[in-house]
Amino acid sequence: MANRVNLKQLGELLVEIGLITKDQLNHALEIQKNKGGLIGQVLVDLGYVSEEAIAQAITAQYGFPYLPLENYEIDSEIVKIVPKNVAIQYCLIPLDKIGGNLTIAMANPLNNQAVEDIVLLSGLYVQLFVSTASDIKKAIEKYYK
Repeated sequence: MANRVNLKQLGELLVEIGLITKDQLNHALEIQKNKGGLIGQVLVDLGYVSEEAIAQAITAQYGFPYLPLENYEIDSEIVKIVPKNVAIQYCLIPLDKIGGNLTIAMANPLNNQAVEDIVLLSGLYVQLFVSTASDIKKAIEKYYK
């Protein structure tokens, strides 16, 4: 499917490169366990790290291209490929489809489960871009009427 390098969990990656401490990650994981949500978003909500820093870390570490979405136009037919609840659950949005390839933007492309779900849902090969959670949420609001 997507490039299956040995992907660390997002939290581990952020600790390893020094963006957050192990204690901060453990605190965020506790909150996530109680309240749910995506770990990246929990860390941002706690003020431990910015969305941009997370996106840049993923880009630097794994080479996923970064794509700011504010001026990106998405075809309404493309949006239909991924149901709204799935887009919200994984904080992602489909951007384009060329042949058997579906391009999606995700706040956390290290989430293998999300990628596998999209592949199963769409029957397409998935190409990933990194975007901030805020950008993706705005795009979801804009394109899923």
